[in-house]
Amino acid sequence: MTRDMNPSSAVVLLSGGLDSSTCLFEAVASDFEPLALSFDYGQRHRRELESARLIAADAGVKEHVILPLDLTIFGGSALTDDIEVPKDRSLDEDEVPVTYVPGRNIIFLSCALSFAESRGCSDIFIGVNAIDYSGYPDCRGEFIEAFVKAANLGTQAGSEGREFTIHAPLKSLSKKQIVNRALTLGVDLAKTFSCYDPTESGSACGRCDSCRLRARGFAAAGVVDPALDA
Repeated sequence: MTRDMNPSSAVVLLSGGLDSSTCLFEAVASDFEPLALSFDYGQRHRRELESARLIAADAGVKEHVILPLDLTIFGGSALTDDIEVPKDRSLDEDEVPVTYVPGRNIIFLSCALSFAESRGCSDIFIGVNAIDYSGYPDCRGEFIEAFVKAANLGTQAGSEGREFTIHAPLKSLSKKQIVNRALTLGVDLAKTFSCYDPTESGSACGRCDSCRLRARGFAAAGVVDPALDA
């Protein structure tokens, strides 16, 4: 049976990057007690999970689940397959890049929904952004809206009128605005990690889409990225 709903708690999808870490602190600022959910899905940038652990601890998360989920079985992405991660490409291209992981946010949100329902939560936070991003279709607001409808149709809680809400507080923010918001919320940005293709030593490559979008955001905000010196 589903637990009674707990309005004070929320599940937050946490990768350990700039956006998801800021999203976690947004949940805290909104007076939720966050439960964090991260994924060890065979990503080449598994180094991000170390950051997720550190950020979850900083936010006072009481339960942080790191879910094993091997998406390398499917492949089809530069993040989960033997495909080269694009470097130094134009950030203004319209095509979906090869770093897109097929169905990733559908899978992640489905797992977050299961976690939330099992814990009696009706709120889920996800740090998607559709302004300064890599062009992934599962980061758009209309996708989130459609998923909410499916969530409330396909769960016991939803069928009983205890509807879910998915919060995407960063969806309309630029990277500059996200950096500024993170600083306002007190996120230790030196602990976050955004690179898709880390070096053997675990450092950010500085040339993939994620690194360059992050660098552009810090530059626009007039702030030095503390992770570069971490």
